[in-house]
Amino acid sequence: MKTKEIRELNNIEMEKKLVLLREKQRAFRFGGAGSRTKNVKEGKTMRQDIAKILTIIRDKKDGK
Repeated sequence: MKTKEIRELNNIEMEKKLVLLREKQRAFRFGGAGSRTKNVKEGKTMRQDIAKILTIIRDKKDGK
């Protein structure tokens, strides 16, 4: 997800996206614990997207 796309969302939509990504990350980590995943980069991109959303939420709270 691009930063520009995230900035276009309002706070409620960002919170919903954040919850969705965290749930998806949890399922990725614990659901495939015994099996090998096909896309190992997926976990990294989810963490990066979560960090982007949290950063933008904090920037909007600070008034930047």
